[in-house]
Amino acid sequence: MAVEFTDANFEEKVLKSDKPVMVDFWATWCGPCKMVGPIIEEIAEEYKDKAVVGKMDVDQHQEFAAKYGVRNIPTVLVFKNGEMVARQVGASPKSAYVKVLEEQL
Repeated sequence: MAVEFTDANFEEKVLKSDKPVMVDFWATWCGPCKMVGPIIEEIAEEYKDKAVVGKMDVDQHQEFAAKYGVRNIPTVLVFKNGEMVARQVGASPKSAYVKVLEEQL
């Protein structure tokens, strides 16, 4: 199950994580986000022991979306040791997200 990231828990769950973290910035009205959502859920399940994978609704939580320059959604960012190390903008196949995450393991 994908983690639900918020402005309140972002620092603790993403920036202070000892594992790589994949964050899907999305919104309920975004068509391409609805295609990416199930992919993120699959990756969250498959990598639950190696990484933290979750989603952040940009309409409800705008602070970190703005901080990391998320202007288009879906945007998937990968963090390692508190630093953003990868950015994937737009809907992509599962293999693209897995490749980016694997590079950080």
